[in-house]
Amino acid sequence: MRIYAPFVACVLFCAPTLAQTLSTAQPEEVGLSTARLGRLRAALRADVEAKKLPGAVVAIARKGRVAYFEVVGARDPKSGAPMTKDAIFRQYSMTKPFVSVAAMMFVEEGRLVLTDPVSKYLPAFAKMHVSEARTDPATGKTSFEIVPAAREITVYDLMRHTSGLVYGSGTTNTPVKEAYTKAGFFAPPGTRYDYRGLTPAQEVESLAKAPLAHQPGHNWEYGLSTDILGRVLETISGKRLSELLDARIFKPLQMPDTGFSVPADRAGRLAQPFETDPATGQPSNLFDVLTPPKNDSGGVGAVSTASDYLRFCEMLLRGGALDGVRLLSRSTVILMTSDQLGKILDAGPGPGETLLGVPGYMFGLGFAVRREDGQAPLPGRAGEVTWGGASGTYFFIDPQEELIAILMTQEPGSRVHDRKMFQQLVYAAIAD
Repeated sequence: MRIYAPFVACVLFCAPTLAQTLSTAQPEEVGLSTARLGRLRAALRADVEAKKLPGAVVAIARKGRVAYFEVVGARDPKSGAPMTKDAIFRQYSMTKPFVSVAAMMFVEEGRLVLTDPVSKYLPAFAKMHVSEARTDPATGKTSFEIVPAAREITVYDLMRHTSGLVYGSGTTNTPVKEAYTKAGFFAPPGTRYDYRGLTPAQEVESLAKAPLAHQPGHNWEYGLSTDILGRVLETISGKRLSELLDARIFKPLQMPDTGFSVPADRAGRLAQPFETDPATGQPSNLFDVLTPPKNDSGGVGAVSTASDYLRFCEMLLRGGALDGVRLLSRSTVILMTSDQLGKILDAGPGPGETLLGVPGYMFGLGFAVRREDGQAPLPGRAGEVTWGGASGTYFFIDPQEELIAILMTQEPGSRVHDRKMFQQLVYAAIAD
């Protein structure tokens, strides 16, 4: 990623207790069109009026200045409370970039090496087994055979999702799905399950007993890798993951509303979904984040605001530093935001299909990376970094356009459509 001129921090909101953020600008001052940004608000408002979306917060920064920060709809559709700019959202998988950055901070300090076996820190992962698919050439039927892992899982595997640890909701590997269901890592759609109710030790023990879906390093399949990465960081630091991230990332970057649960005095700012997801007809069943979890899930557990997450993204865009605070070196950010998969074959959907339902994206160390300006039916530039959360949150960082865009909603069922629509309309607003 490129490093841009220093940014001037200021208080965007009136309340002095809210997070400091970047200086503001009129859209035209940073090469965006006010009229075209209006299309984004109109599209979101139409979805709110059609009851497809309860509400949303959008933050867009370009060339180091916030040019668009808007809200639509309700923060709580049940009570009718309006959406506010300081609303707190469940981040789900937008937690993963936080943990990935913390891991690379440990790498820079010599406390962790990417090629370290995970068993160095979590011995239960020393002798894993793999559920390998076998196809009968005569019948075409698939069966599974449990075999020893050819090598150990490494920290590098965890960070690029080539560990063989997957999600029960996505994998087609029957023995893995069955093992995850038994251990409490998967439940049928529409039913509530929350593996944050396991203690860290229970989580490690359960996953280490389940077979891997692939030989380590052979396939990319999205899953529980970052949860185990969080357990590795806890082992190294001797601290709970939430405490570690708060001390090393959230406080230094002035992200006061980011954590792993919502304190009682901020509960009134928590964004809520519809009780029934209009896209699926299933209960929304998002995590209860008003009670601290038994384990801080590095894969799905964080809560944050658009303002806080914008500061985190700006730190990455500027090569690891913001407002005089450096978390990572520029070389480390380049490593994280470069393709780490190469010719590794996808097992089912790749990063782009998983996130946006389109091809054209590979994976770095913690997020998807766009390969080319083209090769995807969605506007974007080579080197764009992006990821989203299952609850409806989404971000992308485009270093070529000096652009950051964040969408915060709490509507899981329409998230892929919402992300594509959002990205299309943001890029359409570039006017220079």
